[in-house]
Amino acid sequence: MSLCLVSFLSTACDGEKAKPVVVPSPSENQAVKPDPLAETPFLKDIDAVAAGERFKSQKPLVVIDVRTPEEFAEGHIEGAINIDFKGANFKEELSKLDPKKEYLMHCRSGGRSTAAKPVFTELGFERLYHLDDGFIAWEEAGLPVEK
Repeated sequence: MSLCLVSFLSTACDGEKAKPVVVPSPSENQAVKPDPLAETPFLKDIDAVAAGERFKSQKPLVVIDVRTPEEFAEGHIEGAINIDFKGANFKEELSKLDPKKEYLMHCRSGGRSTAAKPVFTELGFERLYHLDDGFIAWEEAGLPVEK
């Protein structure tokens, strides 16, 4: 009986030999490389000294200052974009920015910018640095301020 079963399994319906199934070895599976463009979004808290170094040493960051226009006018990081977190059009203004660029986001001391993080995430920002302790820490670190 078992010989008959083996004979049956080794032939196809039309009497021809069945072709073996080829299963790739583990080493062949390792040849598949991940997509380098499938980068995962990140949101990283960064202190003022590290932010200053990051701002100077690598490709430019876009700085988003979420303080009021009045606070911004008193002094801000060079080249910063002012988008008031408490403004009625905050989310709308953020949505106009390219979410694939790298951003440094801050407020005065960290409260408003911390509250703004979920909005950036919701809008799909992929590379966001959050300045711990805000603009106060930037100034205390002796980093350049534009007025």
